[in-house]
Amino acid sequence: SARVSVPVLWDKQTGMIVNNESAEVLRMMDTVFLELAEHPLDLYPEPLRDEIDSLNAYVYDNVNNAVYKAGFSTRQEVYEREVLSLFAALDALDERLAERRFLFGAQPVETDWRLFTTLVRFDAVYQIHFKCSLRKLVEYEHLWPFVRDLYQWPGVAETVDFDEIRAHYYLTHPMINPSGLIAVRPAADWTAPPGRAGLGVLAATD
Repeated sequence: SARVSVPVLWDKQTGMIVNNESAEVLRMMDTVFLELAEHPLDLYPEPLRDEIDSLNAYVYDNVNNAVYKAGFSTRQEVYEREVLSLFAALDALDERLAERRFLFGAQPVETDWRLFTTLVRFDAVYQIHFKCSLRKLVEYEHLWPFVRDLYQWPGVAETVDFDEIRAHYYLTHPMINPSGLIAVRPAADWTAPPGRAGLGVLAATD
C-alpha cells in the first residue's frame, strides 16, 4: 500500500484525500478556507507574501529538514556539517527575534508555525535522538520564549502530546535507536510566561 502520512486534508463528501502535503494544507487553510474560520487569523498577509515565502524556504532547508539530515547521517563529517549548519540557522533566527515578538512582528504568520513544529520537539527528540546536541532550545535567549509564546496560543497546547511525540520517534527508527528505549523527557516549563507581548510591529522587513 502507499505510504501513510499526516496531516491530510480529507473531503468527507467524496471520501477522498484532497492533499497530504503539510505546507500546502497550511496555505489552503489560510487562503481558500479562511472565510470559513471561526476565529480567522491571516497567516499570509498580502504585503509580506514574498518575504514569507523566502523565509519559509530558509526555515525548511536549514531547520525543519536539517534535523533529519543530521539525524540520518551515516558519516561523521556529514553529520557534523549538518549540525553546524542547523545551529547557525537557529542562532540567526534567535537574533532576528531579539526585537520582534514573532518572525515578522507582533502577529504570527505561516513561518512562525512552520518553525514551531520543529522547535516544540527539539529538546525532547532532535537534541537527543538525532544528536543535534550543540545546544538545547532552552539555552536560547529568544527562541525559547518565542516557542512558549506559540505553545500558549489559544488552542495549541492541547494539540501537543509530548509522550506521543517521543514514542513515535524513539520507536520507529531502529537504525538510530535499536534498543527501543525512550529517552526521559527533559525538564522544561512550557507554561512559564514568555514575556514577549510588547515586542514587534507587523511590517515588512528592512
